[in-house]
Parts: sequence; structure tokens; C-alpha cells
Amino acid sequence: MSMNSASTVACLYAGFALLLLAVSGRATADLPDFTELVEQNHKSVVNISTTSATASSDSGDSMPEFDNSPFGEFFRKFLEEQQNAPGAPEAQEQQFDSDSLGSGFIVSEDGFVLTNNHVVDGADEIIVRLYDRRQYVAELIGKDARSDVAVLKIDATDLPAARIGKSSSLKVGEWVLAIGSPFGFDFSVTAGIVSATGRSLPRENYVPFIQTDVAINPGNSGGPLFNLAGEVVGINSQIYSRTGGFMGLSFSIPIEMAIDIADQLKATGTVSRGWLGVIIQEVTRELAESFSMRTAHGALISRILPDSPAANSELKVGDIIVSFNGSYVDKSSALPPLVGQVRAGGTAEVDVIREGEKVTLDVLIGELPGAAELAQNQRAPTSKVSNKLGIEVVPIDDETRAKLESGGVEVKAVASGPGRDAGIRVGDIMTMIDNTHIETVDDFEKAMDGVESGSSIAVLVHREQGPIFIALTVD
Repeated sequence: MSMNSASTVACLYAGFALLLLAVSGRATADLPDFTELVEQNHKSVVNISTTSATASSDSGDSMPEFDNSPFGEFFRKFLEEQQNAPGAPEAQEQQFDSDSLGSGFIVSEDGFVLTNNHVVDGADEIIVRLYDRRQYVAELIGKDARSDVAVLKIDATDLPAARIGKSSSLKVGEWVLAIGSPFGFDFSVTAGIVSATGRSLPRENYVPFIQTDVAINPGNSGGPLFNLAGEVVGINSQIYSRTGGFMGLSFSIPIEMAIDIADQLKATGTVSRGWLGVIIQEVTRELAESFSMRTAHGALISRILPDSPAANSELKVGDIIVSFNGSYVDKSSALPPLVGQVRAGGTAEVDVIREGEKVTLDVLIGELPGAAELAQNQRAPTSKVSNKLGIEVVPIDDETRAKLESGGVEVKAVASGPGRDAGIRVGDIMTMIDNTHIETVDDFEKAMDGVESGSSIAVLVHREQGPIFIALTVD
């Protein structure tokens, strides 16, 4: 290689290296610096520990484990011999204190603290430790299991309260930061981005969670989630994990909801939530087609509970709720949090798709009953079928009619082929076909006569677990 060629190559390498340094420097400059945020806000975060008396089993259960010791078998046999020796005292139940660790944050200078319900649930004593190592025995003002929010009060003044922000302003991809005590490591800081908003989790129908990839572990529960402005936008509550540790899926309670619940707990000790009184299911592609919808969205009403707000409104079984108080309902899971945010006695504007047309209704919202009363209000499962009927029906008996508070027909036989493949079962009670209510066998036959070949229809059947719509494409 000539000197000129070597010089040219060297210049190219040098230029490339400078370009990489420039890009790297720019990328580094674009990343947020969390140091000032942490410095200004970490004092509002607290460590929470609890103690509760728990009854243990006999002393044999408290035998130490020596599996990893070369003397394990020796110690095990020795302890067993001592316990089984003649004259040895009988094992007795003992009381032990179990400790729980979590996090929280100060929301007022006079000592109110927010945390998770599951951090303090069942505690006999709650200890709040501040950033400067001061400790206080906290009073439990109130807690709410449905939202997993608890309010504590400590006897202190001039405390560094956290600044409250708006979770509604969060955008997916935005940087957020958590401060807490994972595994007891006080005031640990982790950062990440907002992965999604309005997440609904199993058994958590009334909280539209903020999903992030911020590292959250046991002990972080109840701690604050900050935005880059240093404002609390959520309470770190749950993680999704197959191992018990962080796997990149963390969920936080929106701060607006938490503050509203805290205010209610401080004022009355209870939480009021709106209730519609409907059983809903997801709208599948097949069901959307049968209801003349271009896209599958909304919450399909498969049952209206008696003596509920919905029963006293113009809502009907078969209506698909697509908007609630101006908020778009994409999936059925989006509806319960929207309803829950309305106080009992308030009126909500509900948009539904009924027989292919959009209808707007005003519905008076009621008070959400207790968990025991709502045990039957589980969402109906969704069937994905696309076959014709082909069934034999008979009138229902008086007992079934009284139970349903309406008419219907019972499926007596299902022929092999399309009907059986569709999921229609012997014993199903059919009460609606293609938006037509079925009271008698004559109604059933008339409805079937009116169904055109190749059309998609929805059939409402009642089973032991509740009502369910089944979509069918009639051959």
C-alpha cells in the first residue's frame, strides 16, 4: 500500500471514529439525568414495615434446614431423637411475629401517607420510617382492597410532601422513575418508560393500570412512580412474574384514582363506586359481523341484573356499549373502570350499537355492591363459532321461566354437524335470536324462518355459569 493510500485509510478511520463519538455523545445527551429529580423528591418516600401475630404449627415445623450442610443428616437425626425421647415435652403452639416490608410516600405536611392495601392488610402494627431514619407508629385511616390503596397517618408536622401530577397526561414511551425499598434496600431508584396505559388485569376490573418496564420488586409496593417533572403519577402496585422477581412488566395505580379514594377514606372510611348492573362479554369478529359492525369493539351486554341501574334504564340485552361518558370503549375490560369512576346517583351518557344503529342513552348510575353480592357478575365467556343451528327445542318449564323472569326455549337435541360444532348444547335455554326475543317455540320457528342463508346472527343462550351470546353464520 502506498503512503497516500495509507494516509487516506487513516483519515477515513479517524473520521469514522469522530462520527461515532459524536453520535454517542448526542445519544448520551438525549438521555434524561435523574440525579436532580431524585435529590428533590426522595425525602417524600418512606419505608413501611408491619408486624402481625400469627399462630405457628408445632415446634417440629420450626426445625432448621440442613440440606446444604455436610452435617445435615447428623443434626436431623439428633433433633428427631430429642423430640421423640421419653419424657420429652409435647409440642405446643407458639406465637410468632411476621414482618412485612413495603414503601409509601407522604402526601401532606401533617403526616398523611399513601401506600398499598396489601402492604398493611392484616397488620397489628405499622411502622413508617422516614429518609432521616425517624420512625413512627402509623394509624391506619382506611384501606380499599378493590383499588389496593391504603391511607396512613403519622404524628409529625412539616414533612416533605410529594407533588401530585396527572397520570392522564402520560404518554406511552415517556420516562418514569420509581423510588422504594425492594427486598428492604431503602430508597432504591429505578427508571424506565411507560409501556401502556389503561391496562385491565385479571380480578382487577376497576383499576386502569399504568404499565411500565421500571424494575419493581417485593418491597417496592406502595411506592411512588414519578414523571420527569418530579410529580407522582402512580402508586407501584403489582408485577407480572413467573419467578417472583422483576420481568419487565410493572403496574401502577393512576394517582388521580388513588387520591380520590384516599379522600373518600379520610372523609367516610369507605369508597363509593359506580355500578351499572350488567354482565358483559368481548365482541369477537364473528359477533361484530352478526351485529352489522365493521370492526370488533365495545362491551356486549349478555345479561341485565334484576333491580340494577341497567334494569331501570333503556339498556337492553344485545346492546353493545361503545362509548361511556365520552370515553371510547375498545374492549369489554375498559368499561368497568369507567363506570366505577362515576359516583352513585350520577348520570352517564352511554352510546350503544343496537340493531346496527348507534343509540345514545342517559343512565342513572347506582352504588357498587360488596364483593360477595357481585360473585355472580363474572364476564360471560366468549365463543368463536361460525355454523348454522340445526337443533330441536321444547318449551321451558315454569320453574325455569320464573328463574329467568322471561320466556325462552330449551334445546332438546343437537344433530351431529354444524349445530354441534357451533357449541350449542342440549339443555341450553335460548332467549334471543338475531335481536329477536324468543318466548315460545313458535317464536323460535318464526325467527328461524326469517334468517337468510349466508347471514351472520347472534344467539343468546343461558347456562349454569350465566348467559352467553354465540355468533353463527347460517349456511
